[in-house]
Amino acid sequence: MTNELRIVVVEQDQDRALAIVDALKDACACDVLVIANADSLARRVAAFQPDIVLIDIDNPTRDMLEEMTLASGPLERPVAMFVSSEAGGLAQAAIEAGVSAYVVDGLSPTRVKSVMDTAIARFSIVRQMREELAETRRALEERKVIDRAKGMLMKAKGIDEEAAYALLRKTAMDRGRRVADVAEALVTAAGLLG
Repeated sequence: MTNELRIVVVEQDQDRALAIVDALKDACACDVLVIANADSLARRVAAFQPDIVLIDIDNPTRDMLEEMTLASGPLERPVAMFVSSEAGGLAQAAIEAGVSAYVVDGLSPTRVKSVMDTAIARFSIVRQMREELAETRRALEERKVIDRAKGMLMKAKGIDEEAAYALLRKTAMDRGRRVADVAEALVTAAGLLG
């Protein structure tokens, strides 16, 4: 049993859409949904839950680019955008909006698979970096709360930093909670007590 890629192709021209679908079917095992117009694009993309979205636009405007990008969910899945001609600043705007691949000279059925693979790989790398950044920020915030709770314990109990941390750790173990959760509860309670 193979894992089929679920692909949305946004293409107004029916002949081009058929050529793209044929190229995709030749290149990989896939389930393809073609959307001919951008009306309710976000709803249709969300309902289909694709692995990647391929958008072919002849001459995009900045507003159209933003709308298409947001509707295709570039933070949830890879999005490859194909445009007919280079428009000043739109490539940068597309990448900033989360588009994984921005290809000038339109969508060519012969190279759609390689562009799609590149978009998927780039999306995976960017997603991993976003997850690592979020984890680092969360860990930093937890560290700040723990340090604040230690400071409160040191002041209230007249103990040193090591003893304050040991007390937090013991309380967390006794209650089956994380040290950061116990520290957060202490800081919150102290804030309420004023």
